[in-house]
Amino acid sequence: MTYVFVFVFLLMIGYLGYINIWKADELNKNAYNTKQDANMDKYIRGSILSSDGNVLAQTTVTDTGEEIREYPYANVFSHVIGYASNGKSGLEASANHDLLSSHASVLTQIQDEADQEKTMGDSVVVTLNAQLQSAAYEALGSYNGAIVAMEPDTGKILAMVSKPDFDPNSIEEIWDSVVTDSSSSVLLNRATQGLYPPGSTFKILTTLAYMRQEPSDFRKFQYDCTSKLTVEDVTINCYNNSVHGQEDLKSAFAHSCNTAFSTIGLELDNDEFHSLCEEFLFNKSLPTKLQHSTSRFELDGSSSYGEVMTTAIGQGNTLVTPLQMAMITSTVANGGIMMKPYYVDRIQTHDGNTVSRTKPSRYKRLMTTEEARTLSEYMQETVKSGTATALGWYDFTAAGKTGSAEYVSNGYEGTHSWFVGFSNVDNPDLVVAVIAEDGGTGSETAVPIAAQVFQAYYSIYGH
Repeated sequence: MTYVFVFVFLLMIGYLGYINIWKADELNKNAYNTKQDANMDKYIRGSILSSDGNVLAQTTVTDTGEEIREYPYANVFSHVIGYASNGKSGLEASANHDLLSSHASVLTQIQDEADQEKTMGDSVVVTLNAQLQSAAYEALGSYNGAIVAMEPDTGKILAMVSKPDFDPNSIEEIWDSVVTDSSSSVLLNRATQGLYPPGSTFKILTTLAYMRQEPSDFRKFQYDCTSKLTVEDVTINCYNNSVHGQEDLKSAFAHSCNTAFSTIGLELDNDEFHSLCEEFLFNKSLPTKLQHSTSRFELDGSSSYGEVMTTAIGQGNTLVTPLQMAMITSTVANGGIMMKPYYVDRIQTHDGNTVSRTKPSRYKRLMTTEEARTLSEYMQETVKSGTATALGWYDFTAAGKTGSAEYVSNGYEGTHSWFVGFSNVDNPDLVVAVIAEDGGTGSETAVPIAAQVFQAYYSIYGH
């Protein structure tokens, strides 16, 4: 019995040491740590800066000593930067510990304490580019929805827009109205928390599933589209009743032929398809510190043929966030490797000395180089001759997939407009995911929006 108690005692000592030494930083930064704000008595909340050096959030101190949190860009960064009163959201929540800590010199902190003054907290420099964010915000216009722009080979988020939006400078004044307005969900970051049917953008994964299950035959695929496919009591139509005629897999993908892909869905092993989608993080948390919703994919071996047909074209019960669709597209653009998305570049002292820097981190290889190359070819064909030809007139090359996601809500039937794609196809620079709620087809709304984001990127960064 003595040995047991000694063992348990040593185990407890070891665990406490682990918590206080190895896990201390992680626990201190956890957004659920209610003791973080205790530092408010010692530190002035630090600033949040864009990658191009613009102030996104800062604290000013009045002559009376009142600290006022200011957001110079108002609504433009409202969801991704968030707010720091009436609770916290966005980066203000996830980086709360860093903003209320200081790595200023010891002499500075001693002097501040002697003068009975607070020390300025550290600054958080994000990967977001203020010019690109502003361009994406303007591109989305009056549509509710979201835009995510990220580097496929690093995972850096360069822009993240969500609408409807709000002015974080006025969050206290508008709080009661926005929290009681369930119809607009204005505080929801649709880029990371909005769950939408993916529509035809999901055909990227349906195509990959078919390639894997029919490795010898997928290039031989032939289908004669007559605009309609009926199996017993379920009918699938191509958009606008288009007749695509004789197609191979590439042209069916480029033209977004619903009947061809419903036919492919009927040939797939549902359990294997389910496993593939979970490899791409459906029904799972994403490898990121960004607060996000979990996507949904329900197809399995017991599903009906109707569920199979609709799921294959991105309808049915499948739901996904714009961030996850950007990650899937980035995997194609990055030769099959998915990177972990992030939007904090570094932490620095108030006077600019670097404290820590985020390094790009690989999640895992999710497809072979050859699979990624084939999907990239199909996405390039979509721009060359398919539903995204409006992207073919610019100085940059592009690849993509459109989507028109039909939904029913409280008796109302609508169509969300999707586009996911990347630019500079030989050495991809930027991935853009766009959803415009009730925007109609991806071709008419989401593609032009994405084009504006790509154009802004090259105007800022050069080609």
